[in-house]
Amino acid sequence: MMKKNILFFIVLVLAASCGNKSIIYKDPIPAHDSLRIFSKFINEERVINIWTPPNYDSTTDSLMVIYMPDGGIKEDFPHIANTLDTLIKQNKMPNVILVGIENTVRRRDLAGPSNIEYDLKYIPNPGGAENFRKFIKEELFPEIDQRYSTNNQKAIIGESLAGLFIIETLILEPTMFDYYIAMDPSLWFNENYLVKNFESLTEENNYANKKLWYAGSSVTDISTYTNKLEQKLKDSKGELIWKYEDEPNEKHHTIYRATKEKALIWIFSDFQ
Repeated sequence: MMKKNILFFIVLVLAASCGNKSIIYKDPIPAHDSLRIFSKFINEERVINIWTPPNYDSTTDSLMVIYMPDGGIKEDFPHIANTLDTLIKQNKMPNVILVGIENTVRRRDLAGPSNIEYDLKYIPNPGGAENFRKFIKEELFPEIDQRYSTNNQKAIIGESLAGLFIIETLILEPTMFDYYIAMDPSLWFNENYLVKNFESLTEENNYANKKLWYAGSSVTDISTYTNKLEQKLKDSKGELIWKYEDEPNEKHHTIYRATKEKALIWIFSDFQ
């Protein structure tokens, strides 16, 4: 029964994935830069969108960068950039640069390897997350640092499969970012491998000064594992600073917009 529920849920998630949700939002497209980078790791050209805060050209400050999968103009880039603009103007968070990575083959890039039949039926080409991470770390980071006034602090934000990628990155390579934000991460993937093996996967990594904010919606096949991860984090003796928001009134397609402001405010509360 659980596998059937997961299969049904995957269908719903993929049918309503970023850029194809049943609710159509007409977010104003903010002023931004775009560039193209060819990646040797994923062997293709990627479109990158960059938003800078209003006073960027009039300051000499070096800024933190927030990276986001699902970062296309027809994806989540506009509403996240507009939210950052609002929160910065309200002095609820520091000035930051937003870097959005437009999708090509989303399910490939955001999922780790899996041989599970019900994964492969709906995500036929998983396993690209490692190469996608290498692209971000070894190709995109240097490009952004060269073109913009950045400091050494980095954050990442995303939902669903992007949330899975974010949690996986925190667990496997925590030094890559300082701040991690994941809404409704697809922790069911690969028979909830990341949660099931949390202790062994994290025992050798240092999470000092790292912050995680994540949330789970009303969708049972997600909240089951976001709740289990919460218990694992409570039992952990690590130094990770974290906060979990259980959001039973939110659906998978509403949770990103419903929680993004409080996630950003909490993550950057140290800067107030």
